[in-house]
Amino acid sequence: MNPSEVLVEAFDRLPDLVRSAVEGLTPEQLRWAPAPGANPIGWLVWHLTRIQDDHVAEVMEQEQVWVQNGWAARFGLDPDPANTGYGHNATEVAAVRPESAGALIAYFQAVFSRTRTFLTGLTAADLDRVVDERWDPPVTLGVRLVSVLNDDSQHVGQAAYVRGLLPG
Repeated sequence: MNPSEVLVEAFDRLPDLVRSAVEGLTPEQLRWAPAPGANPIGWLVWHLTRIQDDHVAEVMEQEQVWVQNGWAARFGLDPDPANTGYGHNATEVAAVRPESAGALIAYFQAVFSRTRTFLTGLTAADLDRVVDERWDPPVTLGVRLVSVLNDDSQHVGQAAYVRGLLPG
């Protein structure tokens, strides 16, 4: 298995996890938080998708999916490409209002489809390309993709956990 195939295999596990975390939930359930200051399912899935969209668009040098086709409006937000959820306070978390589970799944699928296409074309040499020099050591494409996968996996697991806490 080459590095591209390993990344595709890892990222290919996310769509089913996202779907199972949100499918069948009402907008109210998507916005329910288990405690004050805790993140609701809808925010968690929106955020993990925003991180993948933001980071992959950056390394591809393309526009984010978020700012296209009215995605932001389906979440009650402006199409600000800098709004990924990173550092959100409770008020900002509450402002993320997905219209439906379908909106979350569709946005994730649009982002994931682009990511998967990108991953299938990568070579081992591509993964060594420096994509962010703000860190020491500088971040390579391989490290950035593993970081996105790690973040997405953690947040989808959190969303599944919160789903299990939903009342009644």
